[in-house]
Amino acid sequence: MTDAATPRRGRFITLEGGEGAGKSTQIAALCAWLAQRGITAVRTREPGGAPGAEEIRRLLVTGEPGKWDAITEALLMNAARRDHVVRTIRPALERGDWVVCDRFYDSTLVYQGVAGGVPMATLRSLIDMAVEDTRPDLTLILDIDPATGLSRAGARAGERTGGNDPAAETRFERKGAPFHAKVAQGFRALAADEPERCALIDATGSVETVAQAILSAVSARLSLG
Repeated sequence: MTDAATPRRGRFITLEGGEGAGKSTQIAALCAWLAQRGITAVRTREPGGAPGAEEIRRLLVTGEPGKWDAITEALLMNAARRDHVVRTIRPALERGDWVVCDRFYDSTLVYQGVAGGVPMATLRSLIDMAVEDTRPDLTLILDIDPATGLSRAGARAGERTGGNDPAAETRFERKGAPFHAKVAQGFRALAADEPERCALIDATGSVETVAQAILSAVSARLSLG
């Protein structure tokens, strides 16, 4: 019998998608909506989300696009992911909080696997070691044309840095149009392969329209009124 004093495990939601899909904006809206319903939501991100993982993030997302190959990226991503899971995600879920995460292991499967060429079996082995049984309850995949998304992301980076900051987190954005076309295809295939966990969200509409689609998916999939 479950002890009444033991908190019920929280739910784990991840948002995925290509560059410029609007994940950060939608995560803020989703967390606010959950708070209105009395649900404490921990907002986090990958790579990053814990002190050690944030140090690895700086290695991954800054600098020249070719400074790491896809296997090195996968190793670094999962090293960061392990720290994130152990120090942030799992403790939050165990105390009954919900976790809303900007990217998780699906990004590794798509960016380093589909687009980067690392064998899926290799990636899944690394992911299994990093996360063990900590898996998303729901994954929302924001779908956008890669050219549109890159244009949005470029404008956003320019507003923040003036376009000439060597520490800007633009390394993946600069990997080129063919790479990002593969990323978009990979996320769409993932949504088709795992419909029970994944919901494909059209991210081309207004912020409000996309937010409503996300809230509808969360309500339906996780039984929230």
